[in-house]
Amino acid sequence: LYQPWYHGNITRSKAENLLSNIARDGSFLIRDSESVQGAYALCIIYLLFLQASDGVPIRFFALLNDLVDAYYSPNMGLITHLQYPVPREEDIEDDQECSNLPPQLPPRKISPDLKENDSKTLEQASKSLSDTYQMRLQHVDMSHLSEEHQMALQEYFRTSICLDVEQAQNGNSNLPGLKKLLMAVCKNLNSEISRVLPALEIFHRALDQQLSPGCCTPLRIRKSLIPVVTFEVKQESIGMSTKMFLKVDVESGKLYFKKSKDGPEDKYFVHNKILKLVKSQKMHAKLIIMVETEKEKTLKKEFVFDDTKKREGFCQLLQQLKNKHSEKPEPDMITVFVGTWNMGTAGPPNNIDSWFQCKGQGKTSDESADHIPHDIYVIGTQEDPLSEREWAETVKSVLRKITNISFKLVASHTLWNIRIMILAKPEHENRISHIFSDSVKTGIANTLGNKGAVGVSFMFNGTSFGFVNSHLTSGSEKKLRRNQNYTNILRFLNLGDKKLNPFDITHRFTHLFWLGDLNYRVELPSTEAEYIVARIKQQQYQELLSKDQLNMERNDEKVFLHFDEEEITFPPTYRFERDTREKYAYTKAKATGTKYNLPSWCDRVLRKSYPLVHVVCHSYGCTNDIMTSDHSPVFASFEVGVASQFVSKQDPNTESQGGIQIMNCVAVLLTKAKTKFFIEFHSSCLESEITTFDLFSGGSVFQPVCRGTLLTPIISDPEYLLDQHILICVKSVDSDESYGEGCVALRAAQFCYREFQITLTHHGERTGTLTGGIQLHTSEGKPTEKLYGEAGDRLLDESMTVFFKESDNNPIDFLLLSDFIKVERDDAVPFKGKGGDKGADEPVSEMFDNPLYGSMVKTHGRGKEQGHSLTDHLTPGDPPQSSSKAADLELERPPLPTPRNRSYTCSENKPQHPTPTNLLPTLQKKPVVPSRSEGGTAPSRPPLPAKSRPEPQAPKSRDYRDISDVHNKNRAPARPAQPHKDSKEMASI
Repeated sequence: LYQPWYHGNITRSKAENLLSNIARDGSFLIRDSESVQGAYALCIIYLLFLQASDGVPIRFFALLNDLVDAYYSPNMGLITHLQYPVPREEDIEDDQECSNLPPQLPPRKISPDLKENDSKTLEQASKSLSDTYQMRLQHVDMSHLSEEHQMALQEYFRTSICLDVEQAQNGNSNLPGLKKLLMAVCKNLNSEISRVLPALEIFHRALDQQLSPGCCTPLRIRKSLIPVVTFEVKQESIGMSTKMFLKVDVESGKLYFKKSKDGPEDKYFVHNKILKLVKSQKMHAKLIIMVETEKEKTLKKEFVFDDTKKREGFCQLLQQLKNKHSEKPEPDMITVFVGTWNMGTAGPPNNIDSWFQCKGQGKTSDESADHIPHDIYVIGTQEDPLSEREWAETVKSVLRKITNISFKLVASHTLWNIRIMILAKPEHENRISHIFSDSVKTGIANTLGNKGAVGVSFMFNGTSFGFVNSHLTSGSEKKLRRNQNYTNILRFLNLGDKKLNPFDITHRFTHLFWLGDLNYRVELPSTEAEYIVARIKQQQYQELLSKDQLNMERNDEKVFLHFDEEEITFPPTYRFERDTREKYAYTKAKATGTKYNLPSWCDRVLRKSYPLVHVVCHSYGCTNDIMTSDHSPVFASFEVGVASQFVSKQDPNTESQGGIQIMNCVAVLLTKAKTKFFIEFHSSCLESEITTFDLFSGGSVFQPVCRGTLLTPIISDPEYLLDQHILICVKSVDSDESYGEGCVALRAAQFCYREFQITLTHHGERTGTLTGGIQLHTSEGKPTEKLYGEAGDRLLDESMTVFFKESDNNPIDFLLLSDFIKVERDDAVPFKGKGGDKGADEPVSEMFDNPLYGSMVKTHGRGKEQGHSLTDHLTPGDPPQSSSKAADLELERPPLPTPRNRSYTCSENKPQHPTPTNLLPTLQKKPVVPSRSEGGTAPSRPPLPAKSRPEPQAPKSRDYRDISDVHNKNRAPARPAQPHKDSKEMASI
């Protein structure tokens, strides 16, 4: 029975918005509970607040109608009786495109008013159906069939089809007539299989027996063989340029320096003597190679490649060489290929190598990297006409041809014509575990699978991965429907650790990759079609990307909140004429008129990772030689840091107990619910979730939720803990529903107590903020060096750090730092600190910044999305007075480096805002504060004239760990003690 007040599975925030829009006391609706399966939530508004269940008498009702009728009466225990039901919003128009539906049964001429007791009508309908199929059979050429098969078909349509229809109408999947027909037609096939199968079994047993020793030479297992590659470069020395050749032999682990292509190969460096690669930002084709000579001296060589792509190919080969010959038992970095292709219900061409080699348009790989295999391949397809087995064999064959490796199928999941397939190197087979897969239908009425998503998740040693391939609603005008598809997939796709039920898939994985035909279009009038094509031919994409629906929706935080996408430098991938990539077919004739499908970037790859993890995108583009579909395949490749399955080297009986202390948490929630809240902490480093027992009411006042919580990790070794993250969930007491989730990286507190501020989200929506402090106590030990992370006594405490320099001519440059491959400005000042000179030959940036949340690599097309990485940050602080143990530990430690802001453009101090004394520790230090890029509120000022800028004092060495010297430029205001006047619309806890 239709009830206007029942809204189904809408989200809690959606229900609050509906009630707030009505803004009448006594307005109510009922929705499905988010926390309890099969339960309902009654939402009622009074004095602009939603009532909590606290104090409401318990009553039992058999039906929802009985509950609503009862609470229409006053004095039933609610703060006000039910008065005004909030009607449901008009359902978003269902997607009517059914081109991908499975084959439908022929139209049945059965009257809809057929009654079960009307046997005469049933007999007439059955006879009509039987006559229809027999008539169709007469118009089909069956001359090539045997007489036995012809008679079997005629007999089925004459006598058996009506019985099968009756069985299907009763919900019985057993169709006896069809089963009998198939057995008759396949009778000879069964006998042929019975005759051939014994011979195959004998052949298999003969091959399966172990051979006696020495009877023959054992077969060699095929291994990846990356060919030797030689690069022609120019060497910069004393202002002169000389031609040189760099020969990379990955298999032998050697790098040769040669003066001529065919010259002697007596000068080479083995893998452990190649120390570092430094990429120049001033000259994008320039690379500095630092090697160790026989006399244990560091030698710096500067080379200029033909172009940036050649330099990147060389760096990838050197990274592969280092990985291959590393002495570490487990990898700490892998590469992941992610590809998506709407196949347009057409099989693939004979050659699809370019897709897996990241060749085509956009950010692509150099030909020198063609044979470098990725560790994991993730392939998502839509409108895929092949069977799962056929497609798997096709992909394996291509990868075997390219890499000479027989990849292992990790998982495959299919929903109608939407498929995701994951393959991995054989050596990783035992490193991959906890594999889950699931699907969500978002087609018509969310019951058909022509649109929807499939997903796979797994653990790679100690790192969790999630992959989602989705095909969303088509049509330029159905943007809102696509947004709803995304929300439904977030809510109902069940992947990952089942203990993380309060969190959706955007928080369950260290790395989440979302790919597919998202179907977001370029939002321009159809009359602009020729103009769009002209801009594409001129490779002028930015104007079109500014009208890209996905970019606009992300900027408005309606979808893919906190996701990152690499800059798009390739043309729209839809809608091409088949068998060519030179012409877009943007018109389509239909019975209702001409339909326009403007060229658009429908096929996309996005990602979301935990804070302070290593992720670098090496390629993002599309192919231009695979033309069987009206979509072009899209590829992306990533370098990803992974954690090992940690085994402590310390004696558990003597290992000191570690701790994770979280203090002074303050949450501000965008809600009108007047209820009580608590916090849950989840992490794989904890035995179970930890719940705070402090209960605080919502309202318009800032109140501390958690003054101090000590979490005890299962392992206290810093090598393990620094790779872990704490997931935080704010829940209501009355319904146990989540009001916001976030994540904090323990690596942020590696050196000292840190304050943090994170954005809380729920089902893809921003729901508030959480601020607090975190301090990490670990056992004795030193983290191992990573290929991508910190090295030795390096000051920086994260694997990816943003460097920037301000100058007259250059905007802020974002640079990526890693251990082996480094990106820096080549005109930087050498760093000198405790421990002496870090190498006069090593260029170091003049200043550094340390934002700890969000993507640390420069991304494009994000708009407001950038606010996530700039707002969610941590700043150093001091432990509270109550934690004497923590203070003692802090005093016993030697002074440790702390990231801070340095600038030569503006150095005068700014006054500080007053800070509430109840939120500050006793020991007063000057904390490092966020710069303008981190959300500081100091007004921006024009740069000083060039002549008045203070020049860096190069001769004088400076200890960067002296916190007292930190400039107070752009100091952020302290947390207010009283609520702001504009905070009345938010309930804070």
